Amino acid sequence: METLEGVLVFYIDDNTTTAKVPHDWVRELIKENREQWEALGQSCLTYRHTLKDESDSFNQGSGQTEGAPIIQQIVSCEWDDETDKVNGYIRYGNNGEDFISFDLDTKTWITLDAQAVAIKKEWDGDEARNGFWELFLTTECPGWLKMSLTYGKSYLTRKDLPSVSLLQRTPSSPVTCHATGFYPESALIFWRRDGEEIHEGVDLGNILPNHNESFQMSVDLEVSSISPEDWRRYDCVFQLSGVQNGIVTELKKDAIKTNFRKKDTLSVVSIAVIATMAVVIVIIAAALGSIAIKKKNDRAILERSSTPPSDTISL
Repeated sequence: METLEGVLVFYIDDNTTTAKVPHDWVRELIKENREQWEALGQSCLTYRHTLKDESDSFNQGSGQTEGAPIIQQIVSCEWDDETDKVNGYIRYGNNGEDFISFDLDTKTWITLDAQAVAIKKEWDGDEARNGFWELFLTTECPGWLKMSLTYGKSYLTRKDLPSVSLLQRTPSSPVTCHATGFYPESALIFWRRDGEEIHEGVDLGNILPNHNESFQMSVDLEVSSISPEDWRRYDCVFQLSGVQNGIVTELKKDAIKTNFRKKDTLSVVSIAVIATMAVVIVIIAAALGSIAIKKKNDRAILERSSTPPSDTISL
C-alpha cells in the first residue's frame, strides 16, 4: 500500500498481483510512466517474500515460541520543495508495538524494544541491506513522491469544507459540534462564549478518517449548567487550514439533531395506533355478533314459514 499525504495511491493485497488504483490522476501517472510503474509493482511483489523472512527473524530474535508474530513495516520519505532536502525512515512493529527503526544519518538500526537487540546486531552488520535502504529513502522514494505530486497536486492541495451539525443524545447530554467531510486533515474546532474560545466544560475529540479520504472531528459542550437564556452566547467554530473564513454554528435548541424527540413522538403514535386498533377490533367483533344474531333470526323465520299452521287441515 502506498499513501501520499494520507491519500491512498495504490494497494496490492496478498491474494492478487493486480494493484488497486482509486484515483484518475494515479491512472494517468501509470499510463505515462509505464516502465517505472512496472518496476515498482515488481518490487512490491518481491518484497512480500523478504518481509516473510524478516518475520522469521523477528520470531527467533524475540524468543517468541507461541504463534506467529504480526509484523508491520512503514517506509516513509519526505521532500522539501523549497530546499530540495530529502529525509526518510523505516519503522517496524511487532504485534502492535514499536520494535526497531532505521536511522538514515548513521545507517544503523535503533532498538525500540529490548527484544530487538539481537536483530539490530544482525542488521547493523549487513552493509548491502543498509545501502539498499539508504538508496531507496534518498532516491527512489523521493522520485516517486515528486512524480506523484506532479500528477496529483490539484487533488492533494484541494480544500473541502465540511458539513457541521449539532447533536445531542438526551436533554441532559452534552451538545456535540460535529464536522465531517473536510480535507486536508489540518483543522480546528472549538466552542466560544461571547466570541472567546472556552475550555471549561469542553471535550475535544480526535480527528478521524472517513471512508472517502476526508476527515471528521467533534467537540462536546456540557450544557447542563447553562441557563436557556444564555445559550445564544455560545457558538461552535470550525477552521480549515488555508481557508480564511471558518464555519460558525450558533447554539440553538431548534438546530440540534437528536433521537429522543423521535422516540417520544413514536411512543405517542404507538399508543394512538394501539387504541385505534382496539376500537376497530371492538367494532368488528360487534359487527360479527350482529351478523350472527341476524342469521339466527333469519333462520327462525324461515323455519316458521316452512311449517304449516296448527289450525289447518291437509287434504
